[in-house]
Order: sequence, then structure tokens, then C-alpha cells
Amino acid sequence: MTSLAWEKAGELPTIPPPPGVTPNFIDPVSLRKYDNLTQSVCLTLATLFVCMRIWTKSVVLHCLGWDDYTAIIAWLGLIATGILNLEEDRFGNGRHLWDVKGNDFSEYGKTNGTVYANQSSSSLSSNSIIEAAINRTQSQLFSDDFIPWKFHPRNSEFEPSSDAPKTYISKISIQQNGSDPKNVFKALAGEVDESYGLSITQDGTATITSATSIGILHALETFTQLFYQHTDGGVYTPLAPISINDAPKFAHRGLNLDVSRNYYAPSDIMRTIDAVSWNKFNRLHLHATDAQSWPIEIPALPELAEKGAYMTGLSYSPEVLAEIQEYGAYRGVQVYIETDMPGHTSSIALAYPDLITAFNVQPDWDTYSAEPPSGELKLNSPAVYDFLGTLWGDLLPRVYPYSAYFHTGGDEVNANAYLLDETVDSSDPSVLQPLLQKFIDFNHEHVRAAGLTPIVWEEQLLQWNLTLGSDVVVQTWQSDEAVANTVAMGHKALAGNYNFWYLDCGKGQWLDFYPGTSSQTYYPYADYCSPTKNWRLIYSYDPLTGVPSNSTHLVLGGEIHMWSEQTDPVNVDDMLWPRACAAAEVLWSGAKDAQGNNRSQVEASPRLNEMRERMVLRGIKAGPVQMVFSKHSDTMLQKIGRDYTASDANTHLVIYPQQHSSANLPYDKMPYALRKAYLECQTEKAQLVSDITTYIENQSLDTGYEQTIKASKENILPPS
Repeated sequence: MTSLAWEKAGELPTIPPPPGVTPNFIDPVSLRKYDNLTQSVCLTLATLFVCMRIWTKSVVLHCLGWDDYTAIIAWLGLIATGILNLEEDRFGNGRHLWDVKGNDFSEYGKTNGTVYANQSSSSLSSNSIIEAAINRTQSQLFSDDFIPWKFHPRNSEFEPSSDAPKTYISKISIQQNGSDPKNVFKALAGEVDESYGLSITQDGTATITSATSIGILHALETFTQLFYQHTDGGVYTPLAPISINDAPKFAHRGLNLDVSRNYYAPSDIMRTIDAVSWNKFNRLHLHATDAQSWPIEIPALPELAEKGAYMTGLSYSPEVLAEIQEYGAYRGVQVYIETDMPGHTSSIALAYPDLITAFNVQPDWDTYSAEPPSGELKLNSPAVYDFLGTLWGDLLPRVYPYSAYFHTGGDEVNANAYLLDETVDSSDPSVLQPLLQKFIDFNHEHVRAAGLTPIVWEEQLLQWNLTLGSDVVVQTWQSDEAVANTVAMGHKALAGNYNFWYLDCGKGQWLDFYPGTSSQTYYPYADYCSPTKNWRLIYSYDPLTGVPSNSTHLVLGGEIHMWSEQTDPVNVDDMLWPRACAAAEVLWSGAKDAQGNNRSQVEASPRLNEMRERMVLRGIKAGPVQMVFSKHSDTMLQKIGRDYTASDANTHLVIYPQQHSSANLPYDKMPYALRKAYLECQTEKAQLVSDITTYIENQSLDTGYEQTIKASKENILPPS
């Protein structure tokens, strides 16, 4: 047996070709001569993807690893065919994705990958990110060890026979048919085409196409999710031939993680970034500061984190923050920062007490804040503006290389706090509003000057009626009406109604209550947003509810939120996953299908179950969706009125019979797998009938049911 040693993550492995195989590598530089003729050339970097061996049984395509002595067990590379704009004066060189010789890509990285000028220590470029994605794909295919036994009847023979004829994946072609925008890894919503195509043919040819490197990342992730581990070793897919054309519904698909109320080590955040990317989220919003702690180190204001963090070491240095953001960029996830203000800022008082009003008022903290400790930045203090100028001058240039956005907060500003502010001495909204306008204008001028786009919470627009720039993105959270009202005023909006997409809900109060009136008043101690938002509720949420069709373009997308009063690194995986997966699918596919119908949780449940299993095997401690019985038993479907069921579309196309007295099988009663088969073959009825016959002949079905299907196969098409 041959073994293969991989280099550390992010580096290309140096892999010798198998005996007798000569790598076919075309230096992209040699293709420059065609630039004057067409400005678009086709680069063919002919290398083989030979560690994947595929065999076929009926419609089952397999890819075995290196457990078999007959396998050639080395990745020689990937076919990279790109129709690229090679503007000679800008780029100088052509583009390739994987040099079979393991060369350093720096000499080729000038093509479509942009290395930011003020980021000298970073290797961030289109080329390097795709290289890293290829390495991850390679590793995940052969290390996930996902045997899908839970999704088949107990003790069933759901795997293809190891002795069956085998077809091998002989090559993978990656075609980038467009040029990456210069800011591809820190783009504004909608600036990057994330769509992709992915196909695997019956003879073992895989093709990935996308206009951008981000689309290629999404396609490679989808590719890994088509394969399963075989109990005899190696991996296979039962889905070939398959053709996927995929694109997101929304351009901003995010998770908001609160890292201020509880501290998360960089490894915890990076693990979350991994899971975010597998689910095709493209934003991680770090709610970095709040009343309870200030964990972001600001070298120009060193006491902020020294005194504001929970303890020494529980803070994020400039180097660590950059590492987290770059880690996200390598996975197609833009990590952007929020420093919430002027409310939720009492932690600043630990270092700069003169800047904060109503600091830690007791016992009536709830008169001055949404939760303890109370405290807000003073609104009419020159010292506050000096502080903010220093803060922005330090922080914003550091996050600019990795982010297009910066979130300045603005939620839950409590007017009562300014009764205690000697620079204001009023809670009158007519007094506070112009002061808040001055405050936000100052902050947003600095954000824009740093090359970033501001994001604010909805209250700044909808409660305080502040005038916001047309570039400002408004993050809503309180209602569907908030989204509709925001876009009605011409502003871009992010959705995330707390009644659906707050993952912290249902844990109960985090405060303690003294015996007596207080305890009796709050019994049984439910939190403000109980109950828990289960995945079915999350999946039912439509970010476009109440938004007129002529304004839906202003809804950039949304975020699902993980506030950390009762969540920390120990339980964060279970709190996030797999529930956040449901939001990810809504943001990628939309809440409604192509016919305008609400998406079905019945069809989503198998996908979510499978995604959870894959995440667990990749190191995410995601909670279960259902018990195993529900996943491979027909009984649960009797509760929801289905006459027939089939295994998930991501497993074998197998029909399981239930009681059915009719001799006909109308389309609306057809098992999902057969309806899917129809949709894939809708113009070829004969092929559909042939496929169904093949399924029947290769499965062990009750005789009566088998005859029913055979007798009805000419009548299974949906009514015209």
C-alpha cells in the first residue's frame, strides 16, 4: 500500500506522479501571446485526479481511496480550465490553480488574485485561497468517514457491492470563466457572482464551473457532500450522473456571534468559521464589545482591553484579529466587526470612567439599560469624541484589508441614562436626537474614510429617525415590519427577526431573583424571547415577508444571531448547529421554491440530518435533529399523512412500501425520489420509465407493490 503525506493546511503538497505517468502542465506564461488576439483564452492545466477511483452499479457511482493495491493513490492535481481576461498590462501572467510539481504559486498569483497593498504579511489571493480549498476538499473526501447507515432501514444492504464493476473518476475540470473583482474576498453584498455549476458524468468526469473563485469554493464544498465512506474502505457517490446549477438567493448570508459577553478563543471562532463555510454562509459578524467586556485590544488605548476584558489573556490582539479575519477569507467568509455604541458601552468605564453616564446603577439598573451593567457613552462630551477619533484611527485601518463593512451598533439606547449625563441632562427625544445624529455622523465619516461601509441596528433609523447615508446597511431584528419599513425608506436591510432567528432564546433568565415579590413576578423565569427557536421555526422564516416586490432588491439578506449570556465555547456548537443550517438554506435557496410555495420541512429534514452527521465527523459538536428511529423508519411519516416515502435524495434511490390499496400512483402521491427522477428527466419519459424499471429490478420490494409500480409506470407523469 502506498501512503501519502500531506503538508500542513494552506500549503500545496508536493506529490510525485505515479509510475509511468507524465504530468501535462502548460505554463500559463506561454499563453500570453494569445492575449492580443482575443483577450480571453482557455487555459488547460492537464493534471489527473487519480486517487479517486469510481465504480458503478446501476446508477451508483463510487470513488474508492487507497485501501486497494490496484489503486493509484496520489492527487496529481486538478484540471483547471479558465476563460480568463488576461489584460497583459495589469496581470502579466496567466492563471492556474494547482501546479502538479508543487511549485510556489507566487509567480502565477498576479492573474486574478489580488494581494492587498497594505497587507504585506498576508498571502491572501485568489490563487492561494483556491489552493487551500483544493487541499481541504482532498482531506475531507477521505477523512470524513461518513457511512450513512442512519438513513436506511436497519440492517439493510444500502451500500454497493465491493465486487461490482467499477468506474473511476479520472479527472476533475475546474473552469473559472470570469475574472475575480479586485475586492473579491472583502466585497460588498452583490459584487461577487457566487453561482457555480457541478456535474459528474456516468463515465467519471467531474466538472466545476464558476465565474469567480468564491463560486469554485462553494462548488468544491458541494462536491465533498456528494460522497460517502464505504464500510470496506474508500468513498463513493450514489448520485452520478448528476448536474447541479446553484446560486444564492441572498448576497449577505451571515451568523452574528457575540464574543463579548463570553470569551471565545480564536480556535473556537475559527471552528465556527469552518462550519459557517460548509453551510455556504458568507459573513461572520463578530459582536465584539458590549457592556460586560471589551476584549478587542486597541494599542492606542491600551487600558481598554487591559481593564475591560474579563482577565488578562481573554482579549484579541491585532495579530489574532487579523488571523481570524484571514482564516475566514480563505473559506469565503468575510469576518466583520461590531463595536456597539453609544449604548452597551459600560465596559469602557472600567478604563475611562469619565466617558460613561449612568454607570452600573444599582439596584434600578433596568431604568437605564436593557441588562446590567448600565452605562452609555456621553453624547455631548468633547472627551468622548477625542476617544472615538483615537479608537477609529487605530482599529479601522486594521480591519480594512479583510472587511468591506464595519458595524457601529446603535441598538437599545436608553434615553433615561442621559438624565445622569451632565453634558445633556435630559431624556427628551427632541434633545437627544440631534446629539445622536452628530454622534453617528462622526463615526460614519471615520468608517467611510477608512474605506468601509457602515452597518447600524434598526433603532437608529426607525426609533430615532436619524438621517443615514445611502450606503448604510440597516440591520433589523425586532419584526418583519422593521424590514418592510426600512426598505420603504430606501435603505438596504438585513433581516433576522428575533422571534425566529435568535438562537439564545429559551434558556430562561440568566439573572437571579430574591425570594418574595421579585421571584414571584418572574416565575417560571422564562427569558424575553422564549421559547427556543427550533429548526422548523427557523426554516419557516421568510426574510421578504411584507416587502413589496419592487423593494426586495434592498433586502441584502440576513443573519441568524447567537447572543452569549448563557452560551460559551463549551456549548456553542450545540447552540448553533444544526439550527443555523436551516437559516443557511433559507438564505441560499430562499424561503419559497420556484413555484412560490413555502419550502417543505419534510423534504428539508433528511438534508439537515445528513448535514449534521457530516459536521459532527468534521469536529462540530452539533446536536441531533432526530433520533435514529425517525431517520430510518417509515412510522414517522404516517403521522404527517404521506402514503409513500423514499430515502433522501442524497442517498440511494430506493422505494420503501407502506400500505396502499390503489393500483394507481399519481404524481402528488409519488415518492420524492421518483418525483426528483421525473424532474431530472422531464423531457425523456422513456428514460424515466427505464430508470424506474431499473430501480425495481435492483431492489427487494413487496411483490404486490412491485407489480403496482410496473403496471402504473406509464401513468406516473404529473397531470399537464
